[in-house]
Amino acid sequence: MHDLLARLPLSEATIATLINIGLALLMLLIGLWLAARVANIAQRAMQRANVDMTLSGFLRNLIYGVLIAMLIVMALQQAGVPSAPLVAALGAGGLAIGLALQGSLSNLAWGVLLIVFRPFRVGDYIQAGGVEGTVEAVSLMHTMLTMPDNREAVVPNAKIGSDAIINFNRRGTRRFELKLRIGYKDDIGKTMDLIRSQFAADPRILKDPAPGVWTEGLSDAGVMLVLRAYTNSGDGWGAQTDLLRALKERFEAEGISLSPPPPSMVLQHGRLPEQTT
Repeated sequence: MHDLLARLPLSEATIATLINIGLALLMLLIGLWLAARVANIAQRAMQRANVDMTLSGFLRNLIYGVLIAMLIVMALQQAGVPSAPLVAALGAGGLAIGLALQGSLSNLAWGVLLIVFRPFRVGDYIQAGGVEGTVEAVSLMHTMLTMPDNREAVVPNAKIGSDAIINFNRRGTRRFELKLRIGYKDDIGKTMDLIRSQFAADPRILKDPAPGVWTEGLSDAGVMLVLRAYTNSGDGWGAQTDLLRALKERFEAEGISLSPPPPSMVLQHGRLPEQTT
């Protein structure tokens, strides 16, 4: 190639420039192939390490993009283009893009953190970002939830990450709490034994931790009782509603009177989501 250029009526500077451009193009072609190989090898390594597919794909593209940017700078430098202005231009462009996409980058950063630390998984019932529902998908930008009434909520990851995350079934069990008020003339001991028998009769109510019933307070209208019991996450709502019905029927059969507690005490701390699986 050098002999061919030597026969042409070109100056030595022009020949050197053409050679550098040729080497830069060759470097660019080989570098593109190597960058793709390195990125693919890194992705396969992350997949073998059981890294989330969404995160591994994102990191693979990030590695590839960084390598391509470095390759372009090296190729232009080889071709004789001054690198300092180019690097400055890339830095200014990156800063401008970062400022323009500040919200999107925040969602992206929180998406990576949510995928890495996994405060919840697909199928969990959570409350996050002011929304409550079952997790359907977690992407790098948004988390999709199906709400109890079957509406779909697409919540930005930055909103989820900046708020408290309540995972209703991460630990596998849930505690519910009920408050009942009986009359002063009713036998407290008999009432508590009846409630304990209903605990034992329902296999969904766990024996460990053990359920319990306590006298919480006295009021003008009667004696306030508080009931607490644990169930598996998916059984909580059904066990709670069935227990209420069974207790009402048993109380009526045994002649135990029930007076309604104040509205603020009804199912206090015991509300369970309609979906927990």
